[in-house]
Amino acid sequence: MSERNAELGARRRAPEVRVTIAVGAALAAQTGLALVWAGAAAERLAQLERRAEANVALVERTARLEEQTRAIRDSLDRIEAKIDRAYKENRP
Repeated sequence: MSERNAELGARRRAPEVRVTIAVGAALAAQTGLALVWAGAAAERLAQLERRAEANVALVERTARLEEQTRAIRDSLDRIEAKIDRAYKENRP
């Protein structure tokens, strides 16, 4: 009778082992996919950081150009004022 009980116990444990293996495989697969996703997210973040660094240079250059444009505009205003004064002085 004990042989029969041992056989029945072995039959009952077989599905438990399969479930344990299936759960372990599912966890391993999910862990692998999570690592792949994290790697892809890290690469996207690195790309955004590179773009941001490139934008910083563009922002600085734009600021310099705006300052130069303002200085040119001020010079042009002064030149126009001088021309206007000279025109008014030489007018008959």
